Amino acid sequence: MLALDVNDLSHYFGDFCALDKVKISIKPGDFTVLLGLNGAGKTTLYSLITRLYNNRTGLINIYGHNVRDNSIEALKHIGVVFQQPTLDLDLSIEENLQYHSALHGISKKEAKIRITNELERIGMLDKTKMKVRSLSGGQRRRVEIARSLIHKPKLLLLDEPTVGLDIGSRQLILDHVKNLCKKEKLAVLWATHLIDEIDKGEKVIIINKGKVLISGDVDKIINKARVKTIRDAFNKLVKI
Repeated sequence: MLALDVNDLSHYFGDFCALDKVKISIKPGDFTVLLGLNGAGKTTLYSLITRLYNNRTGLINIYGHNVRDNSIEALKHIGVVFQQPTLDLDLSIEENLQYHSALHGISKKEAKIRITNELERIGMLDKTKMKVRSLSGGQRRRVEIARSLIHKPKLLLLDEPTVGLDIGSRQLILDHVKNLCKKEKLAVLWATHLIDEIDKGEKVIIINKGKVLISGDVDKIINKARVKTIRDAFNKLVKI
């Protein structure tokens, strides 16, 4: 069963076509990069998958559950890190994660165990009582990733999660998420415009002006574009 199956998905804002017959499939354990410039349609796609927008055309299935017809069952499998930070700055890390746990109906006792586990995995356990306002940008992102995993989703959506972070913070977050794919079969859709976040062998979907231009592993895209690097392929396909 596919973790995420998007087929023939289009979306309009008035007369403007934000997505045009988009097709995407992700298997359990896949780390898939959604690569596109700002305004390419990445955030619109995420908004449709998470039901912030209603899809009137096309199909979005999450582990076999249609997000439009069976949204509760579909969305319980998703963890999300949005482009804009959504932590409460005046609450502690622990309080933010406890609130998220309560929204998912997780008991206080179970929430404490899960919070400890996730913060330990992301290297933030020693900062549990700190107010979010006092954290660096990279630390806040790490907390958001921990929060997104509290309810044990099977599909993680990250929208430009490393924008504005230093190299060390970016790499730490990338390594952590990729490790989850390998060890726990977590499916990940990682949206970015940063080409250097892509490693050889990974699956890439290049999107531009609402259209998927090509998808496949790095070598396939390079060969099809008849260039030497994924950066060259992106520049050629997007015509930068």
